[in-house]
Amino acid sequence: MVHDGRMSELTRIPAPDGVAPAAQYSHVVLGTGRFVAVSGQLALDEDGKLVGEGDAAAQARQVFENLRRCLAAAGATFDDVVKLTYFVTDMAHMPAVRAARAEHIPDDRLPAASAVRVAGLVRPEFLMEVEAYAVLPG
Repeated sequence: MVHDGRMSELTRIPAPDGVAPAAQYSHVVLGTGRFVAVSGQLALDEDGKLVGEGDAAAQARQVFENLRRCLAAAGATFDDVVKLTYFVTDMAHMPAVRAARAEHIPDDRLPAASAVRVAGLVRPEFLMEVEAYAVLPG
């Protein structure tokens, strides 16, 4: 990834020796530079209104759009993301989350990731929350 003429070097290790490969994430991502932390994003539009009540796919698309906007505010893109953490109220929502992620991150650039099933989020209508960590060139 190029930022201001500088190359951001990220090394993705899908499966280190002795660790079973994962289809949906890299086990390790190495990088040097400026660290960017994006708080967990919810399915809220720019006016703070819920998008996709009861619709995991619609909520996931809005969550990833919010992540994109937050990353852009820091001068980052999804190419710079080294870790995603998914918080879902039901693991049945993960296919929708993965589909939304695939719209922004190709399979050859998968970050490290964790998925956590939670009893609930800040409001009961939220089905998921996703936080991101990125590394920009020094």
